[in-house]
Amino acid sequence: MVMVTKAPPRPAPAAHRALRLLLACGVTAVSLVAVPGTAAAEDDKSSGGTTLTVAVSQSIDSLSPFLAQKLTSTSIHRLAYEYLTNYDPKDAHPVPGLATAWTSSPDKLTWTYTIRKDSMWSDGQQATAEDAAWTFNKMMTDPNAATANGSFTANFAQVTAPDPQTLVIRLKKPQATMTALDVPIVPKHVWEKVGDFSKFNNDKQFPIVGNGPFVITDFKVDQYIKLKPNKKFWRGAPKFDELVFKYYKDGDAAVAALQKGEVSFVPNLTPAQAAALKTQQDIKVNDAPGRRFYALATNPGAKAQDGKAFGNGHKALLDPEVRKALFLAIDRATLVDKVFQGHAVEGEGYIPPRFGSYFWKPETAQKRAYDPAAAEQVLDAAGYRKNAAGKRVGKDGRPLDFRILCHATDPNDKAVGKYLQEWWGKLGIGLKVECLDSVSDPWVKGDYDLAFDGWSVNPDPDYVLSIHTCGTLPATPKDSGATDNFICDPQFDGLYAQQAVEYDAAKRADLVKRMQSRLYDTGYMNVMAYPNALEAYRTDQIKSITTMPEAAGNLWGQDGYWSWWSAVPAASASGDSGDGGSSTGVIIGIGSAVVVVVGLGVFLGMRRRSTADDRE
Repeated sequence: MVMVTKAPPRPAPAAHRALRLLLACGVTAVSLVAVPGTAAAEDDKSSGGTTLTVAVSQSIDSLSPFLAQKLTSTSIHRLAYEYLTNYDPKDAHPVPGLATAWTSSPDKLTWTYTIRKDSMWSDGQQATAEDAAWTFNKMMTDPNAATANGSFTANFAQVTAPDPQTLVIRLKKPQATMTALDVPIVPKHVWEKVGDFSKFNNDKQFPIVGNGPFVITDFKVDQYIKLKPNKKFWRGAPKFDELVFKYYKDGDAAVAALQKGEVSFVPNLTPAQAAALKTQQDIKVNDAPGRRFYALATNPGAKAQDGKAFGNGHKALLDPEVRKALFLAIDRATLVDKVFQGHAVEGEGYIPPRFGSYFWKPETAQKRAYDPAAAEQVLDAAGYRKNAAGKRVGKDGRPLDFRILCHATDPNDKAVGKYLQEWWGKLGIGLKVECLDSVSDPWVKGDYDLAFDGWSVNPDPDYVLSIHTCGTLPATPKDSGATDNFICDPQFDGLYAQQAVEYDAAKRADLVKRMQSRLYDTGYMNVMAYPNALEAYRTDQIKSITTMPEAAGNLWGQDGYWSWWSAVPAASASGDSGDGGSSTGVIIGIGSAVVVVVGLGVFLGMRRRSTADDRE
């Protein structure tokens, strides 16, 4: 349902449902508290150091790494906890994290990781293999601890720590993600005291013990979360003295603050905002290929693993011919040109072109190009005729009037919704665009026909593929699952199982492409575009910062902590070369704000586009 990036395939039932928005950077906007841009500057002055303040519009679902799935939450966890491995900022290949090296047995069923000796928990205790073993074993034995990332451990047979620097994972069968286990490792001596993992949000006692580049020091729901540099971090402490994520429901305020110098960084800009900012002094606009896809999700008939159906999705959408007709009546080129104003690529496959080896495009015979006349023919042949009023009706006489869940804070959803109403209206199909601050509630209940969706994709695509497997459906209608859109297709599951155990890169890439082909053919996920990462920052406040990939990549929502860890205060912000001095507030706007702009003359009143609920 939305984009939020992490937790791979989940063959085992999960207890917590991914809250959607989506769609990158993570996707649904949640009610947030507007915070004046000047507040950040005041905080800086009182702190006596440099503060990097991130203006967020997506609520944090949980500060527990075992429950969090939204992009903002998982991004914060990347800052606060180490994973076994990380991704190189240049090309995203696996690099050491908590583990300095790893080897596998000839049969690929036993993996041994060497845990670094220089990783310390922020409370002074040594981070060891026992912490990693405890984290994984907890996920393996407690379903409530497997909510966010249970798919990574579902195939684990045994995890042990024979000594402080050695972690051994024995598998039931080979697993291709063993160098991309995106699971935050937590301190055993803290978390073993937790009772019910389904209810513990890790948001009451501060500072929160971690071993990442930052330490979480304070949090107020829908107001802010504060972090300080971890002086013990093995790679070196961050340069800014404090990192603050503040909530702005109104994206206009963040953009206006950027111009005033109260904000240093704003991602998820609208094309018009980016164009206007390019003319501003001391502001650099970053426009790079993104890691997200923007899609249309169709309710396939929400059901649980016990076979019981629920929700109120329109039955006509269970007919593949209806879904095919809707596909044929969407002009992706127009959406890229008019809605994204060229700052996107026309969508087709599930994995964005940035991930070259996994990127898939349909063959000419398979491709469903924009063809409204063909859409009319498909509906006619399937028995969905127009009545005297020009409305399409089903075989049961029910009109084809659909609803689509729209993120109220995402101008893209609203703009695309208007085009769909026009295009589908010509087919005789009605469409009601239901824009909500949070689409999560109706989505998890299956109370939707269609929904705007999107996810941020990791270098290893396992997770975003896993959320469409049968094993991620909720156990019963009363439970929460990890599924994105209630898809359960045996053919897709079979391909997923094959790629999960395939170590040959070329063969695995072929399987991933076949999975995308299957998703495309079923028509339950219609990828419309791959939006660019469109963001801007003040060069008089940020001296340097690392994009990912470094050559042409994004700053917000990275696969790692590189941007915020590497950020160096500019001389004007720190009073010197970037290692200290007077303070200047730096605000990084996070998606989810939103409205469509009327003209550049009203730039200060424009909002950023929404990112929805996507994962990391």
